[in-house]
Amino acid sequence: MTAPEKATHRIAIVERITKETKIRAEINLDGSGKHEIHSGIGFFDHMLEQIAKHGRMDVSLSCDGDLHIDEHHTIEDSALALGEAISKALGDKRGIERYAYSILPMDEARATVALDLSGRPYLVFEAEFTREKVGDFPVEMLHHFFYSLAIASRSTIHIELKGSNDHHQIEAAFKSFAIALRKAVAITGPDEIPSSKGVL
Repeated sequence: MTAPEKATHRIAIVERITKETKIRAEINLDGSGKHEIHSGIGFFDHMLEQIAKHGRMDVSLSCDGDLHIDEHHTIEDSALALGEAISKALGDKRGIERYAYSILPMDEARATVALDLSGRPYLVFEAEFTREKVGDFPVEMLHHFFYSLAIASRSTIHIELKGSNDHHQIEAAFKSFAIALRKAVAITGPDEIPSSKGVL
């Protein structure tokens, strides 16, 4: 039995322009971890870089947002653009693994992420934080980022975080999600859609 051929050209570009943000997101699911991220929020940029690095995907995202108001629109709309790019790059999802999970430690913190590229958006998120912000990133926006990403990528995402250091918990969440995503998008099966329904 020969190994499944690796898909090529699983690349998508999404441009999202509203009165609040102007975003261009590009993803190559079969990249090498290259990234160019500019959202105007330093810690958020660092977290998005984790998706590229540990997902072994090429990710480019630029956002000109209304940061003079607050960070909400920039983070939310970046998640929507990135999620849509993931969905578009996957195409009809033929041959993908579809399901994946990752348990990732970061010092005292631990992130558990389970992912299903199901076509059915859903988020289960369990975490407790003590800080309002890590750097310039509002901690409350972590849930909203992954909620928006789940909606736009049409994925089911379960995230559970444990730990006493909020920075570690957040970074572990992004890294664990990246690893789960890398596994879920991998071409591992025959040239068919991995669902008894015949569609995802």
